[in-house]
Amino acid sequence: MSKKQEEYAQKLSQAMAVLNRVAEDNTTPRNIRRTAKQASDILMDESLSIAAKAANAIDLLDEISQDPNMPMYTRTRIWNIISLLEGIRD
Repeated sequence: MSKKQEEYAQKLSQAMAVLNRVAEDNTTPRNIRRTAKQASDILMDESLSIAAKAANAIDLLDEISQDPNMPMYTRTRIWNIISLLEGIRD
């Protein structure tokens, strides 16, 4: 595994950890928790390249980050995940 791939794998696991925290946070609306879980599942999909996983998760999270019902601290976490994933390229 190259240094770049190790760095990307680390970013993916950081993103998944935060997504799982959002998905388990009962103060966050259910639709947002469900989307966080879906994004986490995408990041674990072995059939996709690392960059494809990141891009798909970003699309999902970008859409949900506009939700007016999202608590501010959750929105900040989502933005942090997006910026973490944007650093992943093929």
